Amino acid sequence: MKDEILSNLDNPGQLERLYRTDKQTFRRAFKTLYPEIQDSPLAGFWHARLNLAQEEISWGSAKDLTYVIGASILVAFIAKLPVMFDLNTDFFFSRNIGFIVFPVLSAYFAWKNKLSVATIAFMAVVMLAALVFINTLPDQKGSDTLVLSCIHLVLFLWAILGFAFVGSKGNNVEKRLGYLKYNGDLVVMTTLILISGGIMTGLTINLFSLIGFQIEKFYFEYIVISGLSAAPIVGTYLTQTNPQLVGKVSPVIARIFSPLVLVMLATYLVAIIYARKDPYNDREFLLIFNGLLVGVMAIIFFSIAETSRTAKSRLTTGILFSLSVLTIIVNGIALSAILFRISEWGVTPNRAAVLGGNVLILINLLLVTWQLFRVLSKKTSITEVGKTIAYYLPVYILWSIIVVFLFPLIFGFR
Repeated sequence: MKDEILSNLDNPGQLERLYRTDKQTFRRAFKTLYPEIQDSPLAGFWHARLNLAQEEISWGSAKDLTYVIGASILVAFIAKLPVMFDLNTDFFFSRNIGFIVFPVLSAYFAWKNKLSVATIAFMAVVMLAALVFINTLPDQKGSDTLVLSCIHLVLFLWAILGFAFVGSKGNNVEKRLGYLKYNGDLVVMTTLILISGGIMTGLTINLFSLIGFQIEKFYFEYIVISGLSAAPIVGTYLTQTNPQLVGKVSPVIARIFSPLVLVMLATYLVAIIYARKDPYNDREFLLIFNGLLVGVMAIIFFSIAETSRTAKSRLTTGILFSLSVLTIIVNGIALSAILFRISEWGVTPNRAAVLGGNVLILINLLLVTWQLFRVLSKKTSITEVGKTIAYYLPVYILWSIIVVFLFPLIFGFR
């Protein structure tokens, strides 16, 4: 997109077509380029146009609203299937939680990006195959491969959603980073929706209780479950039709939390030594340790996705570099603990999955940290860090496919 903008600075019509084709990517690319092209009169016009604050919230077209309302009703219906058909709730939700929302969101972006019929059919077949596979796995109590498949299936469905989001521009770095940004914005917007829903729930239940109606059971079984299912749909719609709602909030959150997480992680590593915690023999602590690793890594990647298109200060880059180094240390401890447990007690599905995930994360972190170091050394730009993350994403997708579909077969469903 950047190259297309630069090559059409004297072509207003083509710039308009580029903007209408992909408004989000155009905005990000233009914002990054503007310091270089601000002397151009046409660039000045576009800067004013894109930065004009939108005073009112856009609710989109009637067709968009119809889709969102219909999709919200559909996901609420899917979430209530166990009650309507007397299904085992543990069986249903453990295997199908991702199918409540991801197919509908994928359909939304496939529609908005005008994907071809062949592409949509491919996505549908893949999702259907995953649905059949996960629901036909043996229902064995204590099956580690079943649990791993269910967990990694969510990552697999997230990848399909990303495929629908980037559309025909799957190799476009900006679109891939845009997908990461969308996820961050969605978390912010969905959290706000859920907080508002929680306040409304409390008020509604208490108001009805004052006049003698105890509606808690009905409200939670129908209204709350439906609202939880529909929240990501509504959040997606709002972030896509009104990017200004969280467009300025997400970078602020990224800037605030990056140094806070850095301090927390450094303090935590010192506290581990002081408390003499042993991840090598304490299985529960090792699981929490790996959860911390994934969470911090997600914060790093989201922060870089924001930084690559906004802030370019050395302080921000330095904080991200320090956080990446500390995360590598955490990863190294977790990886050595997994290798120790495998050498002592052998390979199990859980240990194999954690080992593979930790190795992939370590490689990714090393690549990102190296690029951040080069940015600090003024040998490259922050956009190269974003490219490193974007190009590595398919590796995680491939690993999720291996764990979901091959682990149950490799380990005999145990």
